[in-house]
Amino acid sequence: MNYEVHIYTDGSAKGNPGKGGYGIVMEKVGTSYRKEFYEGFRYTTNNRMELLAVIVGLEKLKTPNTKVLVISDSKYVIDSVVKKWVFGWEKKGFVGKKNPDLWKRFLIIYRKHQVDFKWVKGHNNHPQNERCDQLAVMASENNSLSIDAFYEKEEGKFL
Repeated sequence: MNYEVHIYTDGSAKGNPGKGGYGIVMEKVGTSYRKEFYEGFRYTTNNRMELLAVIVGLEKLKTPNTKVLVISDSKYVIDSVVKKWVFGWEKKGFVGKKNPDLWKRFLIIYRKHQVDFKWVKGHNNHPQNERCDQLAVMASENNSLSIDAFYEKEEGKFL
């Protein structure tokens, strides 16, 4: 498949759960177009941030049916989709699964594009992955953090 966009993603959480953030680098293949996105949260998990990064990256695409390659160091996210686990979870209503709010949101945007996934080893000098990690950590250290309301409610944490 000839990809139109590459989306690099990473998530971070200090304490896991704790303060967290995600980082995204988007590149339009064959052009110099490159955008970065990030956001921090006051109480969340690493897996939530890994998944949210993918969701937000896909939501940033303006043209339906875009051919996109998501590059991530998250086995949690990639295996869940590539090994088709998430589709089984969906059929069972996500009963007993973590992060159902995000998986439902993911499936909506995932189905609007042609998405493939590629895993890269984290902290292995991959330039875009390293940049995503920097963005995620920076976002988590921001003084103005967003609220991951679903997670805080589920965990009974109201900080």
